[in-house]
Amino acid sequence: MHKKVLLSLCLSSVLTVGCSVPGVYKLDIQQGNIITQDMVDQLRPGMTTRQVRFIMGTPLVTDTFSPQRWDYLYSIQPGGENRHQERLSLFFDEQDQLTGLTGDFQPGISKDQEILGQEHLEED
Repeated sequence: MHKKVLLSLCLSSVLTVGCSVPGVYKLDIQQGNIITQDMVDQLRPGMTTRQVRFIMGTPLVTDTFSPQRWDYLYSIQPGGENRHQERLSLFFDEQDQLTGLTGDFQPGISKDQEILGQEHLEED
C-alpha cells in the first residue's frame, strides 16, 4: 500500500514538472490580418474600396452600423510571451473612396516608389 502511494506521488510529480520544463516549445499565436508599413504606404486618398481590398486584403471587421469604416487587426503572441497587437482603421466616403486612416501606422512612401525614385515626383 505504501509503495503504491509513493509510486503514484512520484508519477504525478513527474507529469506536473514535465509541463513546465524549460526548453519546451511554445507555439507563436497569430491572429487577424498581417499589416505591414509597405502596405499602408501604398494607400492613397481617393482609392476605391476595390483597390484598397487588393492591397490590404479583406478587413477583419466591417462595422455593421458604419460600412464606410474598415478595421484591420493583427496580434501575435510569440512563444508564451506578451501579446503584441497592431490596429488600422480605414474610412471611406459615400462614393466608396478612401478618405483617411487611423491606427498604429502612418502613410509614407512605399519601398517600390522609393526604388523607382517616385518620392521626388510627389513632392513637386
